[in-house]
Amino acid sequence: MPSHPKAVDAVLEPTIAALAASGDDALSKAAAEGFPDRDEAVAWTERTVQLVLRERQPAALRAELTGLSGRLLGILRASPQAMEVEPEEAVARFVECLPEVRARLAEDVEAAFEGDPASKSFAEIVVAYPSIQAVAVHRLAHRLFGLGARVLARIMAEHAHSRTGIDIHPGATIGRRFFIDHGTGVVIGETTLLGDRVQLYQGVTLGALSPRRGAKMRGRKRHPTIEDDVTIYAGATILGGDTVIGRGSVVGGNVWLTHSIPPESVVLIEAPRQTLRDRSKGAAGGPDWDI
Repeated sequence: MPSHPKAVDAVLEPTIAALAASGDDALSKAAAEGFPDRDEAVAWTERTVQLVLRERQPAALRAELTGLSGRLLGILRASPQAMEVEPEEAVARFVECLPEVRARLAEDVEAAFEGDPASKSFAEIVVAYPSIQAVAVHRLAHRLFGLGARVLARIMAEHAHSRTGIDIHPGATIGRRFFIDHGTGVVIGETTLLGDRVQLYQGVTLGALSPRRGAKMRGRKRHPTIEDDVTIYAGATILGGDTVIGRGSVVGGNVWLTHSIPPESVVLIEAPRQTLRDRSKGAAGGPDWDI
């Protein structure tokens, strides 16, 4: 073991005592609640996503589901949080829902293929599109969130966020045939409701208005409702639990909305004023800049 500086000896024991002490602060409360095994949760998530998206052989499915259900039971039993049901029942319900999750993901892949002319095959979408990975994790995490495994669901969502740049809270409700094109920077808040056939582009935020005391809003609907057949372009921000984007609407890039719009609306920002000049003429007596 490497030696430590001698000067540390004088402060080592007081520092250890201070760090080991329990108090009434948030970190002490978190330690008292207990921490799930994040590495095991992430490894379990990765394997479960691959099973749902790709595995077809009955023998492999039997072996994988047996092993993954046992690992999930271990994660849930080690979790300090109260569940809506007993861990064994939660695992059974989760395993039972996997065929439906796969069916929804198959529709999401079809929506990506139909919505993105750059896609050349379904396999390409499954293995290479970050939105499919993020939505796959979400559809699994959302089921666990509903069963009360909220810390596990949040670990899953944040793992997907770190890998894809797409931040979907596991509490968000997402309809069928959902597609995020590109995806980087998309944020979908906890109480968001998304209808069927919704398409988002990169940088979209479906968020909450920020009150001075956010804790008062806990448990209330804080994020928008997006009805069926809505397209929201890059950089748009839609905020507030009372905000409803009506069916069939189009929200243009960089739009900021905190109020509802009726069905079949098109919302655009005014085009910015732009200046066009001939670079070949330069600026007399001025520096030779590229802008």
